[in-house]
Amino acid sequence: MTDWSQLTHAYGTAEDVPALLAEAGPDPQGPAWTELWSRLCHQGTVYPASYAALPALTEKARRLTATDRTMPLLLAASIVASTDRPYGTPAPEDSYAAEIAELIALVEEALRHPSLTDSPDRYVELLEALLAFEGVEVWGEELHGLSGGEFEVPCPVCEAENFVVFGEYGYFSTTDGFYMNEAAGHHRELQPAAVSSLGGLAGRLHARALADGQHEVARDLTYVFGSAYCAECNAPFRVDHAIVARWSTCPGLGT
Repeated sequence: MTDWSQLTHAYGTAEDVPALLAEAGPDPQGPAWTELWSRLCHQGTVYPASYAALPALTEKARRLTATDRTMPLLLAASIVASTDRPYGTPAPEDSYAAEIAELIALVEEALRHPSLTDSPDRYVELLEALLAFEGVEVWGEELHGLSGGEFEVPCPVCEAENFVVFGEYGYFSTTDGFYMNEAAGHHRELQPAAVSSLGGLAGRLHARALADGQHEVARDLTYVFGSAYCAECNAPFRVDHAIVARWSTCPGLGT
C-alpha cells in the first residue's frame, strides 16, 4: 500500500492525493482533476507522487466507460511522457510496465468508440496519449498541436518564428500571431504531403485516422508531415522536421 505521506508532488507532501483521486469522476471539468494535474504534472514536471499515482489512474480509467475515461488517460500519459522528472528517477516503463500495457489497451478502446466521430479534438488528445504510452518521443507530447490548429516553429534558415496554421483559418505559414484577423500579415500556403509518400509514423497515423473515420484529422496530418515556406525569408522546410527540432532543443515545450 502506498504511503503517500512519504511522497511529494509540486506543492509538498502528497497526503492529499488519495482524496483527490477518490473525488475525481467522469466530468473532465471537475475541480479534482484540476488539482491533480496541478500537483502531479505541474507545467510538465513530474514528481515521486506522480508515478505512484499511475496504478490509481489506471484503475480509475478501467472503471470508467470508454467515453468517460479521458481525464485519467490524459493525465497518466502526460506523467509517462514527461522528461522533466526527479534526478535519478527511473523511466516509468521500468517500474510500471503492467499499468502502461493496460493503459494502452484502455486508450485503444476509447479511440475506437463511435462517440469520437464528431470529436476530432478529443480523438487527437487520445491518440497523443497512445503514443506517449508507447514511448514515441516528440509526438507523445506534441501531437495536440494538431487539434489546436497550429504549431509554432522557428525557420531553420533565418530562425524567424512561424505559425504553421491548418484548419479553420486556412493552411499557411505566417509570422503574424494575429493571423485570424482579416488584416493579418503575409501568408505562405502550406504544401501537404502526398498520401503515397507517408511512411513510418506518419503513414501509421494517417491510416489509423482514416480507419477510425477521422477524415478531418487524416487531412490535417498531411499538412503536419508536409512542407511550408518561411513567411519571413521564404526558405522551404518540412513542418514535422521543424517540430522535432523545436522539441529537441526544448523538450516538453508543449506540456
